[in-house]
Amino acid sequence: MTDCIFCKIAGGEIPSAKVWENDEFLAFLDISPINPGHTLIIPKKHEDYLFDAPDELYSRLWKAAKDLAGPIRRATGAKKIGVIVEGFLVAHVHVHLIPLNSGGELDPCRAKKATTEELSTTAEKIKSEINK
Repeated sequence: MTDCIFCKIAGGEIPSAKVWENDEFLAFLDISPINPGHTLIIPKKHEDYLFDAPDELYSRLWKAAKDLAGPIRRATGAKKIGVIVEGFLVAHVHVHLIPLNSGGELDPCRAKKATTEELSTTAEKIKSEINK
């Protein structure tokens, strides 16, 4: 889709703080994280709604989320990784992986714009954990 911001990020037209990618998916930091390390995983090919996605894509997306949760948790020192899926702000399938340390943190109203430096530093920490 030409107007989809996530398609533009996946296509390299818009920069992002990438933490991981393969041929099918891209994971990058949210520019307004709920907590540092808040990561989005998207399919590179446009899909509008998670539950309309083909079963194989759906399963691989959740496997990627599971595989990334550990490195994100270790990099941020979080107790757990929370998940949000809603898809209203950007109509492109995406899973939010959010480092959590206590109940009640999984609130989008807590999101704050991060600096490019903060995103870069956090992305490097996560990439380092992925590469271990």
